[in-house]
Amino acid sequence: MTTAPSGAAEDFGLRIEPHRRELLAYCYRMLGSVHDAEDLVQDTYLRAWRARDSYDESRASLRTWLYRIATNVCLTALEGRARRPLPSGLVAESEPLAPLVRGEVPWLEPLPDAMLGARDPADAAVARAGLRLAFASALQHLSARERGALVLRDVLAFSAAESAEVLGTTTAAVNSALQRARARLGEAGADLADAAEPSAAEQQTWLDRYTDAFVRADVDGIKALLTEDVLMEMPPMVNWFTGRDGYGQFMGWVYGVGGTDWRTLPVAANGQPGFAAYRRDGGGYALHTLQVLTVTAAGVSRNSVFQDAEVFASFGLPARLDE
Repeated sequence: MTTAPSGAAEDFGLRIEPHRRELLAYCYRMLGSVHDAEDLVQDTYLRAWRARDSYDESRASLRTWLYRIATNVCLTALEGRARRPLPSGLVAESEPLAPLVRGEVPWLEPLPDAMLGARDPADAAVARAGLRLAFASALQHLSARERGALVLRDVLAFSAAESAEVLGTTTAAVNSALQRARARLGEAGADLADAAEPSAAEQQTWLDRYTDAFVRADVDGIKALLTEDVLMEMPPMVNWFTGRDGYGQFMGWVYGVGGTDWRTLPVAANGQPGFAAYRRDGGGYALHTLQVLTVTAAGVSRNSVFQDAEVFASFGLPARLDE
């Protein structure tokens, strides 16, 4: 095979680059890890570049071709690899004040919104629903091919024929995998057709009210912003619990142990609002946790609290804040 002229190679690079961010989101949904997703996208682009002379636009669109390469990379990476759940999908609910127990398993990581950049407002709602932590966690309980079928068909709106091309299988196999995946997600209560979320402005208002109460160590103020069935989980700890009163008890314990002097920095992950919490430590504030909120019209319904150095690094969070 002859080598493409340098001009053609440069043109190919320009053509595939606009797909990088959506492929990152795809690999993240498949793997549940930001760092693995970045590595797999790099591998996808390397393979695409090496195979550029074999691409035939009469057989598949460039986007479909890239997704097939990314899918093969993801399926290979998933062989023999442990799933990445959240505690609420792994163990039974615990009491709010039960001793914290560390789980030695790979956990689902939050995906910084900044990695995806601006999205088309026309599909922003679907993109957000397909990245929510609860949905991403539920995907981890599907087989690799079920994940692929569900994301391609229900999140990315590929046709059955396109999905079969990407997955290297038949349309019948895709439809069968999709049916199983939808049933399992329905059982887990992670349907993409959930009730509409508040607008971005409304979610920001809820976040501002929550962080204001948080830094003032106002437990009653925090409880007033929660839904009755609110869920809190905190990987790498396996503990998780539900209920407004239990949430209040736990926050009372947090302030009793960690003090009442806190600062926050806003973050956005998986299309959801959140913040980094910093606890008073000597002459400044030390990074303590990253918290991602699920907000409904009735209040905060879920708080996924992460305490992991790799997660902190992916968000570019400073280790300390000054006075």
